[in-house]
Amino acid sequence: MSSFIDERAHEFEKVSTYLDSELHAIRSGRAQSGLVENIPVEAYGNTMEMKGVASISIPDAKTIQIEPWDKTLIKEIEKALIAADLGMHPNTAGTIIRLSIPAMTEENRTRLVKQVHEKAEHAHISIRNIREDIRDAIQKMEKDKEISEDEKYRLQEELDKKVKEWNDKIDSIARKKEEEIMTI
Repeated sequence: MSSFIDERAHEFEKVSTYLDSELHAIRSGRAQSGLVENIPVEAYGNTMEMKGVASISIPDAKTIQIEPWDKTLIKEIEKALIAADLGMHPNTAGTIIRLSIPAMTEENRTRLVKQVHEKAEHAHISIRNIREDIRDAIQKMEKDKEISEDEKYRLQEELDKKVKEWNDKIDSIARKKEEEIMTI
């Protein structure tokens, strides 16, 4: 593998990681901390992520439990959860907030699968943009006589293999999330 292409591999990894985090925030039929951990909460005059102000746990497959570290933030957390429009209403019992995951309809499932495909397509576009940047750099290297024409073709072939690997990985991540959403 070319060190030139390896140096840029982290860009492909960033796209994959970002897609994974985006898909983690999409609701499936099961409770997941990813649904609420990045919700912005007003705390101490600043906006912080939920995971920075509370403990988030999953006591069972249909419940998300949130326990603020500072009990004075309960009202702010409730407001943030309502504003996030998750399709669930917070249920507060003392210092613990619970969200019950409602059963998903077939219509909701197909809508969420469509969102998954849109996010995967954005990831494919990002991969293509990175590929074009690397391809342009290879062309420039050949034009500047830093590499030979044969080396240029070898690098482009290597790049195409790397791009195919990453596109397959994105498809795999999306397929896994789709199966999770469609599982009843």
